[in-house]
Amino acid sequence: MKAVLSEVVGPPESLVVKDVPTPEPGKGEVRVKVHAAGVNFPDTLIIEDKYQFKPPRPFSPGGEASGVVDKVGEGVSSVKVGDRVIVMTGHGAFAEYVVAGESRVIPIIGDMPYDVAAGFTMTYGTSHHALKQRARLQPGETLLVLGAAGGVGLTAVELGKVMGARVIAAASTDEKLELCKQYGADEVINYSTEDLREGIKRATGGKGPDVIYDPIGDKYAEPAFRSIGWNGRYLVVGFAAGEIPKLPLNLALIKGASIVGVFWGMFTGVEPKVHADNMRELLTWYSEGKLKPHVSEHFSLDDGPKAIRWMMDRKAKGKVVLTVA
Repeated sequence: MKAVLSEVVGPPESLVVKDVPTPEPGKGEVRVKVHAAGVNFPDTLIIEDKYQFKPPRPFSPGGEASGVVDKVGEGVSSVKVGDRVIVMTGHGAFAEYVVAGESRVIPIIGDMPYDVAAGFTMTYGTSHHALKQRARLQPGETLLVLGAAGGVGLTAVELGKVMGARVIAAASTDEKLELCKQYGADEVINYSTEDLREGIKRATGGKGPDVIYDPIGDKYAEPAFRSIGWNGRYLVVGFAAGEIPKLPLNLALIKGASIVGVFWGMFTGVEPKVHADNMRELLTWYSEGKLKPHVSEHFSLDDGPKAIRWMMDRKAKGKVVLTVA
């Protein structure tokens, strides 16, 4: 089979595409013929050994995919050969076939297209877990989303509205903010042309947001946290803008605010039942038409390195997907 491989630590340009042996499923495992694979920000980190997990090389990046069950190992009962499925891999999805444990394979609901299914779990899963379990977002509260047009950011905007919040979207261009408006943002802030703190003050009437969803970090984190409302919850989702910020802890004290970490990948393993409940709720919302995933770019498997570079350069709006089969 063909796969995108990380053989050395390096940028996307160091990746290679070559033929490797097709993996065989073991006991309790499922092999999936990949139709599409989602591209996510962790893919930009894992190839440079900057992610929480460092798989032994050579490995294929890609944490999620969709396709058709091709073969099942001993004891597998929840899916069968021929089923359309979503598979959560952590890594390994940028390939023509992937093997995963049965618990990480989910039947695709209805006629969900493969490209939508391939990009559904990580972004929606992260934002749903962040807003529901970590922030305990309540109807009527105000949610500020930084990096709001990116993969996780746009899902946070969309889910915030589904959960009854007033949503403020902050991003770097008017084009990105127009997309956020289409996904329900009530107010927008272009932090390339407007001071972020002034924008938050304007959008919240000086009260500050109840919840801040931050997948970008860097220079945006401190001004956002300084603007948080009383008893606010600051969600640390990632650092796509570059530097890991150092927030003064006195701000948490005087605001009565919480700094809350969001690590969806670990959550899925530590709390599998809650994760399964979350996925059922998300797929139900999709089937009811409440969620409309936005896939902005498609790349071929051969162009997998270019797709990761696209993500690394922060060009993505919504989801980026590899078309494999």
